[in-house]
Amino acid sequence: MNESASHIPTEVYLDFLGQTIPVHWNYHAILMFTVWMVLVPICVLIIRFGKPKPTEFGVTTKISITNVKWWWFNVHKYGLFLATFMALGGAVLALVVSGGFSGSTHSMFGIATIAMGCLQVVSALLRGTHGGKYYKSPDLKDPSQWRGDHYDHTPRRRMFEAYHKTSGYFTIFFAAGAVGSGLMQYSMPVLVKLMFILPFVYLAAWVYLEFLGRRYDGYRAVHGYGMEHPYNKEREFL
Repeated sequence: MNESASHIPTEVYLDFLGQTIPVHWNYHAILMFTVWMVLVPICVLIIRFGKPKPTEFGVTTKISITNVKWWWFNVHKYGLFLATFMALGGAVLALVVSGGFSGSTHSMFGIATIAMGCLQVVSALLRGTHGGKYYKSPDLKDPSQWRGDHYDHTPRRRMFEAYHKTSGYFTIFFAAGAVGSGLMQYSMPVLVKLMFILPFVYLAAWVYLEFLGRRYDGYRAVHGYGMEHPYNKEREFL
Protein backbone atom coordinates (compact mmCIF):
# COMPACT_ATOMS: atom_id res chain seq x y z
CA MET A 1 0.00 0.00 0.00
CA ASN A 2 1.38 3.40 -0.94
CA GLU A 3 1.78 6.02 1.75
CA SER A 4 -1.09 8.48 1.94
CA ALA A 5 -0.64 12.16 1.20
CA SER A 6 0.65 14.20 4.13
CA HIS A 7 -2.53 16.30 4.47
CA ILE A 8 -4.78 13.29 4.85
CA PRO A 9 -5.43 12.44 8.52
CA THR A 10 -4.23 9.02 9.60
CA GLU A 11 -6.07 9.02 12.93
CA VAL A 12 -9.07 10.71 14.53
CA TYR A 13 -10.19 11.35 18.09
CA LEU A 14 -13.81 10.42 18.70
CA ASP A 15 -15.44 12.07 21.70
CA PHE A 16 -18.15 9.46 22.13
CA LEU A 17 -15.48 6.75 22.36
CA GLY A 18 -13.02 8.87 24.29
CA GLN A 19 -10.09 7.59 22.28
CA THR A 20 -8.07 8.08 19.14
CA ILE A 21 -8.48 5.49 16.41
CA PRO A 22 -6.48 4.93 13.21
CA VAL A 23 -8.10 5.84 9.89
CA HIS A 24 -7.87 3.22 7.15
CA TRP A 25 -8.50 5.19 3.97
CA ASN A 26 -7.96 2.08 1.88
CA TYR A 27 -11.32 0.78 3.17
CA HIS A 28 -13.01 4.00 2.06
CA ALA A 29 -11.35 3.78 -1.35
CA ILE A 30 -12.33 0.13 -1.85
CA LEU A 31 -15.91 0.81 -0.75
CA MET A 32 -16.43 3.80 -3.04
CA PHE A 33 -14.67 2.15 -5.97
CA THR A 34 -16.84 -0.97 -5.60
CA VAL A 35 -20.02 1.10 -5.37
CA TRP A 36 -19.43 3.53 -8.26
CA MET A 37 -17.17 1.61 -10.61
CA VAL A 38 -18.67 -1.87 -10.22
CA LEU A 39 -22.13 -2.00 -8.64
CA VAL A 40 -23.68 1.09 -10.25
CA PRO A 41 -22.49 0.41 -13.85
CA ILE A 42 -23.66 -3.20 -13.60
CA CYS A 43 -27.10 -2.08 -12.39
CA VAL A 44 -27.31 0.36 -15.32
CA LEU A 45 -26.21 -2.32 -17.78
CA ILE A 46 -28.85 -4.71 -16.46
CA ILE A 47 -31.77 -2.28 -16.72
CA ARG A 48 -30.72 -1.41 -20.27
CA PHE A 49 -30.18 -4.93 -21.58
CA GLY A 50 -31.91 -7.22 -19.07
CA LYS A 51 -35.51 -6.45 -20.01
CA PRO A 52 -37.40 -9.41 -21.51
CA LYS A 53 -38.18 -9.56 -25.21
CA PRO A 54 -41.58 -7.91 -25.87
CA THR A 55 -44.51 -10.28 -26.15
CA GLU A 56 -48.20 -9.81 -26.86
CA PHE A 57 -49.14 -9.42 -23.20
CA GLY A 58 -45.88 -8.21 -21.65
CA VAL A 59 -45.09 -9.03 -18.01
CA THR A 60 -48.45 -9.72 -16.40
CA THR A 61 -47.38 -10.72 -12.89
CA LYS A 62 -47.06 -8.28 -10.00
CA ILE A 63 -43.82 -6.39 -9.46
CA SER A 64 -42.19 -8.04 -6.46
CA ILE A 65 -38.67 -8.52 -5.16
CA THR A 66 -39.35 -12.26 -5.12
CA ASN A 67 -40.75 -12.40 -8.67
CA VAL A 68 -38.01 -13.65 -11.01
CA LYS A 69 -39.83 -12.21 -14.03
CA TRP A 70 -38.91 -8.77 -12.70
CA TRP A 71 -35.30 -9.68 -11.82
CA TRP A 72 -33.85 -7.00 -14.11
CA PHE A 73 -35.96 -4.29 -12.49
CA ASN A 74 -35.28 -5.51 -8.95
CA VAL A 75 -31.52 -5.73 -9.47
CA HIS A 76 -31.50 -2.19 -10.84
CA LYS A 77 -33.78 -0.73 -8.17
CA TYR A 78 -32.50 -2.42 -5.03
CA GLY A 79 -28.93 -2.59 -6.26
CA LEU A 80 -28.87 1.20 -6.67
CA PHE A 81 -30.67 1.73 -3.36
CA LEU A 82 -27.93 -0.34 -1.72
CA ALA A 83 -25.21 1.50 -3.64
CA THR A 84 -26.55 4.88 -2.55
CA PHE A 85 -26.83 3.78 1.08
CA MET A 86 -23.27 2.43 1.09
CA ALA A 87 -21.88 5.53 -0.61
CA LEU A 88 -23.74 7.85 1.76
CA GLY A 89 -22.33 5.95 4.72
CA GLY A 90 -18.82 6.11 3.30
CA ALA A 91 -19.15 9.85 2.69
CA VAL A 92 -20.41 10.56 6.21
CA LEU A 93 -17.53 8.61 7.74
CA ALA A 94 -15.05 10.49 5.54
CA LEU A 95 -16.49 13.85 6.65
CA VAL A 96 -16.31 12.82 10.30
CA VAL A 97 -12.69 11.69 10.27
CA SER A 98 -11.65 14.65 8.07
CA GLY A 99 -13.27 17.15 10.40
CA GLY A 100 -15.70 18.42 7.79
CA PHE A 101 -15.73 19.40 4.11
CA SER A 102 -12.18 19.95 2.87
CA GLY A 103 -13.01 21.80 -0.35
CA SER A 104 -10.64 19.63 -2.39
CA THR A 105 -11.41 18.52 -5.94
CA HIS A 106 -12.13 15.04 -4.62
CA SER A 107 -14.55 16.32 -1.98
CA MET A 108 -16.44 18.45 -4.51
CA PHE A 109 -16.79 15.57 -6.96
CA GLY A 110 -17.73 13.31 -4.07
CA ILE A 111 -20.45 15.56 -2.65
CA ALA A 112 -21.90 16.11 -6.13
CA THR A 113 -21.97 12.35 -6.74
CA ILE A 114 -23.66 11.57 -3.42
CA ALA A 115 -26.21 14.36 -3.92
CA MET A 116 -27.10 13.18 -7.42
CA GLY A 117 -27.24 9.58 -6.24
CA CYS A 118 -29.72 10.53 -3.52
CA LEU A 119 -31.80 12.48 -6.04
CA GLN A 120 -31.91 9.34 -8.20
CA VAL A 121 -33.46 7.46 -5.30
CA VAL A 122 -35.96 10.26 -4.67
CA SER A 123 -36.94 10.41 -8.35
CA ALA A 124 -37.44 6.63 -8.41
CA LEU A 125 -39.83 6.88 -5.46
CA LEU A 126 -41.81 9.56 -7.33
CA ARG A 127 -42.11 7.69 -10.63
CA GLY A 128 -45.85 7.09 -10.20
CA THR A 129 -48.12 4.09 -10.57
CA HIS A 130 -47.64 1.17 -12.94
CA GLY A 131 -50.95 0.07 -14.46
CA GLY A 132 -51.39 -2.00 -17.61
CA LYS A 133 -54.07 -3.71 -19.67
CA TYR A 134 -52.78 -7.16 -18.74
CA TYR A 135 -50.95 -6.35 -15.51
CA LYS A 136 -52.16 -8.41 -12.53
CA SER A 137 -55.12 -9.79 -14.53
CA PRO A 138 -57.46 -6.76 -14.61
CA ASP A 139 -60.91 -6.84 -16.14
CA LEU A 140 -60.23 -6.55 -19.88
CA LYS A 141 -63.67 -4.97 -20.33
CA ASP A 142 -63.01 -2.22 -17.80
CA PRO A 143 -60.31 0.22 -19.00
CA SER A 144 -60.47 2.11 -15.70
CA GLN A 145 -58.59 -0.81 -14.15
CA TRP A 146 -55.72 -0.40 -16.59
CA ARG A 147 -54.83 3.15 -15.62
CA GLY A 148 -51.35 3.96 -14.36
CA ASP A 149 -48.61 6.55 -14.89
CA HIS A 150 -46.41 4.06 -16.69
CA TYR A 151 -49.13 2.53 -18.83
CA ASP A 152 -50.68 5.87 -19.79
CA HIS A 153 -47.24 7.49 -20.04
CA THR A 154 -48.48 10.51 -18.13
CA PRO A 155 -46.54 13.80 -17.80
CA ARG A 156 -45.41 12.59 -14.38
CA ARG A 157 -43.91 9.46 -15.90
CA ARG A 158 -42.36 11.43 -18.76
CA MET A 159 -40.72 13.80 -16.29
CA PHE A 160 -39.40 10.87 -14.28
CA GLU A 161 -37.89 9.13 -17.29
CA ALA A 162 -36.43 12.33 -18.71
CA TYR A 163 -34.71 13.16 -15.43
CA HIS A 164 -33.86 9.70 -14.07
CA LYS A 165 -32.30 8.28 -17.21
CA THR A 166 -30.33 11.38 -18.13
CA SER A 167 -29.20 12.24 -14.61
CA GLY A 168 -28.05 8.67 -14.07
CA TYR A 169 -25.31 8.99 -16.70
CA PHE A 170 -24.21 12.35 -15.29
CA THR A 171 -24.01 10.77 -11.83
CA ILE A 172 -21.59 8.17 -13.15
CA PHE A 173 -19.54 10.97 -14.73
CA PHE A 174 -19.20 12.73 -11.37
CA ALA A 175 -18.50 9.40 -9.69
CA ALA A 176 -15.59 8.75 -12.05
CA GLY A 177 -14.25 12.19 -11.17
CA ALA A 178 -14.60 11.47 -7.45
CA VAL A 179 -12.91 8.07 -7.66
CA GLY A 180 -10.17 9.32 -9.97
CA SER A 181 -9.34 12.37 -7.86
CA GLY A 182 -9.47 10.25 -4.72
CA LEU A 183 -6.94 7.81 -6.11
CA MET A 184 -4.71 10.75 -7.01
CA GLN A 185 -4.71 11.72 -3.32
CA TYR A 186 -4.42 8.20 -1.94
CA SER A 187 -2.93 5.96 -4.56
CA MET A 188 -3.89 2.29 -4.71
CA PRO A 189 -2.24 0.84 -7.83
CA VAL A 190 -4.65 -2.08 -8.16
CA LEU A 191 -7.69 0.21 -8.15
CA VAL A 192 -6.00 2.60 -10.57
CA LYS A 193 -5.44 -0.25 -13.02
CA LEU A 194 -9.00 -1.46 -12.60
CA MET A 195 -10.31 2.05 -13.22
CA PHE A 196 -8.68 2.00 -16.65
CA ILE A 197 -9.65 -1.61 -17.43
CA LEU A 198 -13.30 -1.67 -16.33
CA PRO A 199 -14.59 1.00 -18.76
CA PHE A 200 -13.30 -1.11 -21.64
CA VAL A 201 -14.98 -4.19 -20.15
CA TYR A 202 -18.27 -2.31 -19.95
CA LEU A 203 -17.76 -0.94 -23.46
CA ALA A 204 -17.22 -4.45 -24.86
CA ALA A 205 -20.30 -5.78 -23.04
CA TRP A 206 -22.40 -2.79 -24.18
CA VAL A 207 -21.37 -3.15 -27.82
CA TYR A 208 -21.90 -6.93 -27.79
CA LEU A 209 -25.38 -6.66 -26.27
CA GLU A 210 -26.30 -3.88 -28.71
CA PHE A 211 -25.12 -6.13 -31.54
CA LEU A 212 -27.34 -8.93 -30.25
CA GLY A 213 -30.30 -6.54 -30.22
CA ARG A 214 -30.91 -6.96 -26.49
CA ARG A 215 -31.86 -3.32 -25.86
CA TYR A 216 -35.61 -3.88 -25.84
CA ASP A 217 -38.04 -1.02 -25.44
CA GLY A 218 -39.08 -0.89 -21.79
CA TYR A 219 -42.72 0.01 -22.40
CA ARG A 220 -43.25 -2.76 -24.95
CA ALA A 221 -41.36 -5.29 -22.83
CA VAL A 222 -43.58 -4.60 -19.83
CA HIS A 223 -46.99 -3.91 -21.40
CA GLY A 224 -46.82 -5.79 -24.70
CA TYR A 225 -46.22 -4.81 -28.31
CA GLY A 226 -49.89 -4.33 -29.30
CA MET A 227 -50.83 -0.99 -30.82
CA GLU A 228 -53.83 -0.67 -28.49
CA HIS A 229 -51.55 0.43 -25.66
CA PRO A 230 -51.37 4.25 -25.30
CA TYR A 231 -47.63 4.80 -25.66
CA ASN A 232 -47.31 2.26 -28.47
CA LYS A 233 -50.09 4.01 -30.35
CA GLU A 234 -48.42 7.36 -29.76
CA ARG A 235 -45.22 6.03 -31.37
CA GLU A 236 -47.01 4.23 -34.18
CA PHE A 237 -44.77 5.66 -36.87
CA LEU A 238 -41.51 5.54 -34.90
